[in-house]
Amino acid sequence: MSSARLLHLLSLLQTRREWTGPELSERLGVTVRTVRRDVERLRDLGYPVHATLGKVGGYRLEAGTALPPLLLDDEEAVAIAVGLRGAAGGAVEGIGEASVRALAKLEQILPARLRRRVNALHTATTPLTGPPAGPAVDPETLTVLAAASRDRERIRFAYRDGGGAETSRLADPHGLVTAGRRWYLVAFDTGRGDWRTFRVDRVARPHPTGVRCPPRDLPAADAAAFVTRSLARSRPVRPAVLTVHASAEELIDRFRVTGDEVEPVDERTCVLRTAPDSLEYTALRIAYLDLDFEVVEPPELAERLAAVGARLTRATVGHAPSGAGTGGSPARTDPGGPP
Repeated sequence: MSSARLLHLLSLLQTRREWTGPELSERLGVTVRTVRRDVERLRDLGYPVHATLGKVGGYRLEAGTALPPLLLDDEEAVAIAVGLRGAAGGAVEGIGEASVRALAKLEQILPARLRRRVNALHTATTPLTGPPAGPAVDPETLTVLAAASRDRERIRFAYRDGGGAETSRLADPHGLVTAGRRWYLVAFDTGRGDWRTFRVDRVARPHPTGVRCPPRDLPAADAAAFVTRSLARSRPVRPAVLTVHASAEELIDRFRVTGDEVEPVDERTCVLRTAPDSLEYTALRIAYLDLDFEVVEPPELAERLAAVGARLTRATVGHAPSGAGTGGSPARTDPGGPP
């Protein structure tokens, strides 16, 4: 028996919920009978491979009483190590300590070449941490939703809306999307007969029903695009238009907007059209950039900027600007000559 083929079979079983005998036979380049013998060998090694009866039969790697070794290629091992480092400070409740323990175990068995890659990424990266920006997600809920999305299995769960009202939902999950520090589930809500976006921190008691989801076409390029569109529809659109005295390239880089939101006028002027989450946040962001600009619309943005300016002025009353002298003229320091 080829050890390499056995490892390949185990790797295949770990990547998909279920394989038929002929599918594995084709992927491994052996007969279905040989596949059956290899499966028996995996069972002897402690891997709980379940076989279903039928004309073609199927094989599935199930959970056992102990966690068997996982087969990871180089890229997968590095990705997991880097992901565990990030998860230590992530938005999933209670996962930080477990991530540190798992990372310690993984790095202990990593080959030297992979350990160097992981350490290089860790050394060169400085995380910018801060207080939680929103409610944490229950890791068990996230795991159940991820498995149901992978296996295309219908799930039932309780969902709490923004007002705190809880409803029971039956949905066909498509996938999970992370945006900032929030997680979203994209699913077809069978009770409402339409696609929906659910905030995972508002999902409770999810459980699979054992029913496979029928094929459905997501009305978007992918789950991320669907969430982006859903979030844009959920908030009132109050576009802000500003004339900014900077090049379009500079504004895109410093204000972190897309090229579709910036229209060049000349080499040092451009027009910004954006639909922000809030006018207050836009006012603070544009004021912080240290760029000259004029508000075109809406008038409410100009009012908020005036209010921010007045508040900052009141906060600095009685404090001389940095570098000001007592005689009314700016103080000057010139190491190369007399003042």
